[in-house]
Amino acid sequence: MEVYLDNSATTRCFDEVAQLMTKVMCEDYGNPSSLHRKGVQAEQYIRYAKETIAKNLKVNEKEIFFTSGGTESDNLAIRGCAYANSRRGKHLITTQIEHPAILQTMRQLEEEGYRVTYLPVDEKGCIRLEDLERAITGETILVSIMHTNNEVGSLQPIEEAGALIKRMDSRILFHVDAVQGYGKFRIHPKKMNIDLLSVSGHKIHGPKGIGFLYINDKVKIKPILFGGGQQNGMRSGTENVPGIAGMAKAIEIIYSGLDKDVERLYCMKEAFVRGIQELPDVTVNGHPGRDGAPHVVSVSFAGVRSEVILHALEDKGIYVSAGSACSAHKPQPSATLQAMGIHGDQLGSTIRFSFSVENTMEEVDYTLQTLYDIIPVLRKFTRK
Repeated sequence: MEVYLDNSATTRCFDEVAQLMTKVMCEDYGNPSSLHRKGVQAEQYIRYAKETIAKNLKVNEKEIFFTSGGTESDNLAIRGCAYANSRRGKHLITTQIEHPAILQTMRQLEEEGYRVTYLPVDEKGCIRLEDLERAITGETILVSIMHTNNEVGSLQPIEEAGALIKRMDSRILFHVDAVQGYGKFRIHPKKMNIDLLSVSGHKIHGPKGIGFLYINDKVKIKPILFGGGQQNGMRSGTENVPGIAGMAKAIEIIYSGLDKDVERLYCMKEAFVRGIQELPDVTVNGHPGRDGAPHVVSVSFAGVRSEVILHALEDKGIYVSAGSACSAHKPQPSATLQAMGIHGDQLGSTIRFSFSVENTMEEVDYTLQTLYDIIPVLRKFTRK
């Protein structure tokens, strides 16, 4: 049996998505900026995608901008807003457990003279609203908080944070990285006081290399890419029409059965957590129940290195991550786990299991049985 449990890293493209993209690449392949029929056909895919996303988020179509994915969306949101609003202040706020696309961008801005406050998190990986309130000053121009953590699945109090930010100063912009949360939750930026929202296509069974950024039309922001002036000059470059069409199709599919699918994900997660806790010296990080994301389970196996477990599972046809895929090839310990107060050997013995709508309870049972078989053996081998 082959079991893919690395869906937070990327998901398999839905068949309908791949089929549509093939059609766009091979038949409706015109440049959407061209005025002839082929160009008009291509432009129609973009228009339909904007309609689909805007309806899903309950926003205006003109507030949707397509990017190459979550990283570019995050960079555009943070750098674009920082540059456009620097006369009012140079203070930014984020958290210690953000994706590298946020953290590294913030560090680069620090080198350019901006001041950044990194909010701490509790042992479950959640910020405290009182810390956010204390961090806001008269110089604060942007707050960036992720919706769902990609390593441990912790959920941040986004709606409460948005209300707090706007109550303290309505001019402060609120950016949310929703790359892991979109497709698992219904997110309505206007209601939640979100000014900018980042999403990536390949986390929701769409293609890689495509994403979007929602930008409230009242936001003051500068582009970071320059060229042909596509997308009203906010994101130049010929639009990735196959990717845009594929992402829109994935969004339609995901949200058409969202409630039922999320319930099934939570059931698989709960069964997996119950089963994994039968093993001795195992710690489930973050929120193991429904107060966390439905698709992410972070587990530390005392006495066994995560890379050893990963490859032992791979030998049995089970694919997982040793933490975040974005940092899997780097030797430093997880910043997220460290921020949660996790230290020592536990940092190097953590595996992330992440589910999708395509996983089954049979796969959960197979994975648990495999772990029951291999973990005692690996621990015995390690002690030798």
